[in-house]
Amino acid sequence: MKKLLIIIVLLIIIFIGMYIYTNNKRNNQNVTIDEINKIEDYIEKIYMWKEVTQEALPCFEDINQASELWIWKVVEKNIDEYDEIKYEQISSKAKEIFGEELKKEMPKEGNEYFMYDQEEDKYYTNGIILDEKDDNFLLNKIQKMKDGYEVEIVEYIEDYSKNEEQVVIENTNEEEIHITSIDENETNRTQIVKDNIDRFNKKKVTLKKENENLVVKKVENV
Repeated sequence: MKKLLIIIVLLIIIFIGMYIYTNNKRNNQNVTIDEINKIEDYIEKIYMWKEVTQEALPCFEDINQASELWIWKVVEKNIDEYDEIKYEQISSKAKEIFGEELKKEMPKEGNEYFMYDQEEDKYYTNGIILDEKDDNFLLNKIQKMKDGYEVEIVEYIEDYSKNEEQVVIENTNEEEIHITSIDENETNRTQIVKDNIDRFNKKKVTLKKENENLVVKKVENV
């Protein structure tokens, strides 16, 4: 009887261990290369330029609280046909990028970002003028959630304006972190950022899966 009791206890311990292992595995699934690529591609779509939108990626609790300047410039950045912009293109592109929770709609008569030509029934933009500083990010951590991901990104700037033979790597406070050759490949530059990661600003981007696409829900400072 005592031996049987020991066996039962051992079986219960094994069962509990298997349950905990399975549950932990389910809650911490590995993120595949394909998922990483999709996450990076999406954040690239919404990651702007500081000189255009004041912040490359602003913080917000809800997409409808985000800067309208940033929202419409993201839409503009992702429209391919600049000569034939129609209202439907702008609306569908906004929903595609930001999802069904986006309540902001551009008025038919246009706005300061998309100017409407009534005679031709087309929309025009005032274009984007960029400086010689590239706003960049790299993926630092990805936490897989039930309906999306929590992604920590590291923000950095590559400044090409100071010397035609060099690139200055800065943080978003424009503090110089490292100077590297213009010929240095991108992998080595990102490694410099990783090696000095505590000197760069980080943000947590909450992404949601929606109709096979990713949409941004929230952006926070870390």
